[in-house]
Amino acid sequence: MTTTETTELHEPTAGAAPKLPTWAFCLAVLVIQLGFVLSFVGAFHSPTPHEISLRVVAPEPVAQSITDGFSNAPHRPVDAVVASTEADAMDDLRSGRTSGVYIVDPAGTTDTLAIASAGGTSVATALEKIVDRAAASNNRTIVVDDEVPLQAGDANGLTGFYLVVGWIIGGYLLAAVLGITSGAKPSTLRGMSVRLGVFLPYAVLSGLGGALVVGPLLGAVEIDTAALTLAGTLIVLASAYTTVALQSLFGIVGIAITIVVFVVLGNPSAGGAYQPGLLPPFWSALSTGVPNGAGTDLVRRMVYFDFAGVGPSIAVLLTWVVIAVAVAFTVTALRTRRIDHTTTR
Repeated sequence: MTTTETTELHEPTAGAAPKLPTWAFCLAVLVIQLGFVLSFVGAFHSPTPHEISLRVVAPEPVAQSITDGFSNAPHRPVDAVVASTEADAMDDLRSGRTSGVYIVDPAGTTDTLAIASAGGTSVATALEKIVDRAAASNNRTIVVDDEVPLQAGDANGLTGFYLVVGWIIGGYLLAAVLGITSGAKPSTLRGMSVRLGVFLPYAVLSGLGGALVVGPLLGAVEIDTAALTLAGTLIVLASAYTTVALQSLFGIVGIAITIVVFVVLGNPSAGGAYQPGLLPPFWSALSTGVPNGAGTDLVRRMVYFDFAGVGPSIAVLLTWVVIAVAVAFTVTALRTRRIDHTTTR
């Protein structure tokens, strides 16, 4: 690194913490702490299924009668749709487009519920209970067929979630450290370019490290290391660049806002222990719109659904990266122009 680049990285006065009384910082931390408790307990204390996707395979008019029964249930726990064919329904299940397929046997009283536990064990369990209860009310029984089971090393299906949490923590932690030690607000566009450039090799190494840990080292999941590395790189950049952008806007206070975004809001809505179909509306709506949820969904689809449907999650992560970079450069350019204008007066 050149002397100029080193100078651009170390600007200790540019991002100095605002001169606020100690009690104000204590109050801010207390609010974040209570927000953490409210968010996690609010999301997880009473998981309730709502509109879990289900395909129904049965002869008419039985199929329509079953879907109507689910649709008219209080709070609509299942979103049931009549499948055109069993093959299409099973393809939707194996591609992650639905959570289950209810196959009615017209010649007997034992039906089949095909699930994909890899898409979320909590959703699969909830769906099994709902369909079993509905079948029992009609004097029928079901057998469960797990078409997309979890891999042996991923017993609870949480490997992807914790991997994404690690990547996100690494991204915002490095950005926070650089903001504290080198200034939260680089004073020139070159300084911001250097700051953002630091994260490129870091994100690649972080992505590779995470892929190696969950793959060859621990054997938690089986997936192409290069593909998982690319996913990790994008997730780390989304986290790091968002932190840099928030610091460029709010200084060191931006770190606190980052914690709210990624920890207080992002983690409970990410679809780890409980998938969006079991979360309250607020957290369910957040789920794939923040890097935590988009990253978790991306890794889950890569590992278990042969990359089907990864486009929306990648688009969300890229959007966070692009907007964060645009904000960081725009704020820096405006600050530079203001300083130059003040100097020439």
